[in-house]
Amino acid sequence: MSDWERASTARVLPPARPRKLAKVPFVELADGRVQGVVSSGSDIGRVYVSSVSASTYEFSCSTNNNRPCGGARGMFCNHILALINESTLQYGAERVARYLRVEVPEPTAQAISQTMSATRPSQGDSTAAASVFSQFLRHLAYLEFEVSTAPVPELQWFPSTRAVV
Repeated sequence: MSDWERASTARVLPPARPRKLAKVPFVELADGRVQGVVSSGSDIGRVYVSSVSASTYEFSCSTNNNRPCGGARGMFCNHILALINESTLQYGAERVARYLRVEVPEPTAQAISQTMSATRPSQGDSTAAASVFSQFLRHLAYLEFEVSTAPVPELQWFPSTRAVV
């Protein structure tokens, strides 16, 4: 483990496997949900904000301007399936299954999706979509920064663990 990893108060975990960001540019395990932004398959200018809650598997999918997804009528749409697939690539299937509290003998994206779908989860409200999309836009803003080794004030979430002399 490197010096900066030992000095960090938050453990840095590498992605389980590299993934392409074109279809699902943003995915996270947060607020008791797997949530993220999924690109539209038909319109390059449209994205969907999708989420699945832990335990209840309540799901939500809507466009970035709060229009409901046409494919999420009583079951997981393709955007949610893509989100689950990409979350297993990013975090590992075991971690996603544990986070969502899905009991599967051998965790894979397909097994997780099928197990959750079999419970016939209800469609939830899309009130979290605004905050998820806002987080995505904030992450995009970091791509516009000039390359630098200096600390970025917005990323200084935790105090230093070393004393300054």
